[in-house]
Amino acid sequence: MASAPLTLTLANLLLRPGFGSRRTPDRVFDRIAAQAGQAEGDEQFVDDFRSLLRWWSRAENLTPVGWQAAQVHVRRHLTNRAHVRRLITEHPAIEREPIENPVFVVGLPRTATTVTHSVLSLSDEHRSPLLWELLTPDLDVPPGQLRKAMAPARRLVAGTNLFAPRFRDIHPMTAEGPEECTFALPHAMMPLSQARIPEYQAWHRERDFIPDYRHLKQIYQVLQYGRPRRRWILKSPMHIENLDALRTVFPDATIVWTHRDPATVMASYCSLVEHGMATSVRPVDLGAIGATWLELLSRSMTRGLAARATIPREALVDVPYSWLGSDPATGAPKLYESIGARWTDADAARLSEATARPRGTRRHTYDLSRYGLTRADVESAFADYNTLRAEIDRV
Repeated sequence: MASAPLTLTLANLLLRPGFGSRRTPDRVFDRIAAQAGQAEGDEQFVDDFRSLLRWWSRAENLTPVGWQAAQVHVRRHLTNRAHVRRLITEHPAIEREPIENPVFVVGLPRTATTVTHSVLSLSDEHRSPLLWELLTPDLDVPPGQLRKAMAPARRLVAGTNLFAPRFRDIHPMTAEGPEECTFALPHAMMPLSQARIPEYQAWHRERDFIPDYRHLKQIYQVLQYGRPRRRWILKSPMHIENLDALRTVFPDATIVWTHRDPATVMASYCSLVEHGMATSVRPVDLGAIGATWLELLSRSMTRGLAARATIPREALVDVPYSWLGSDPATGAPKLYESIGARWTDADAARLSEATARPRGTRRHTYDLSRYGLTRADVESAFADYNTLRAEIDRV
């Protein structure tokens, strides 16, 4: 494990005086909840985040920066929930906003979900949530207030680039760019990429995610209210484990499922988790990353395959990695046609922007064995998925 960047070391020193609050997470949570506010009937939502903060406070090898990140995560979700509920109380028509025929890009992480999302976001007929909107969802923001509204997202991006410089090479983010639903879903697996939280992992395994997707829908209704209606293009690898809940809340959704060799996926994603977790935990247990995410992602795929059997064929689009990974000029029009969208000359002119690596980033390299895994381990865990993938690659 590389030494921590100087900026991260200094941040941990500056935050150390408040690190003792980790021993009293309920007191910390009460302060956060009082600042965030709470809508009537949201007791369960709030209590779930109280449990998360308790479990996170006990995470092994957590640093002062990691404890601060846990509080920021909980505060953001509680604040946004209270704000969304207040907006709906003030404007009841928000809940009548139709989210019609949305497209959800799903698949294991590192299977080109991001580039697929970016390509589908090119069309002027489509609408994707931007990172700053997911972090602070609100009604239409006047131009004079945009800078303030974007500030939390810009701080997140700047902090990530400062504390984990290699993260940008793996998953570059911009405050003004399309981002994934993971930032808005109350209980995606994001905390597990920041620290080892076994109690949360077990709780997450048994959770009913329908309430989370209802909340997600309300966020998109808020972002749509009073603005031109366009087809939503949404994305998260974490949707793959919750396709049943997703389709309960978004019954007319089109599922765009990206595919790639899971051995490559595991190596690449473990590398991403390592670089992200290193900002919150010292030292990072590489073997634990491999074991944890092999279990999480293989279980996610098992759930996804079971839900796949219930999806109407016309609502499911399979996208092999080669479509956009090797020949996007051919794959992009095919992708648009598969979801019933128009591919235009204007879209084609912007294609290179959506598929090119950001300037200044380096090639991402990774090694499965670094995380205590072998190809045989991964192929055994994803045997059923590899059977499906072989069928898709033959088409």
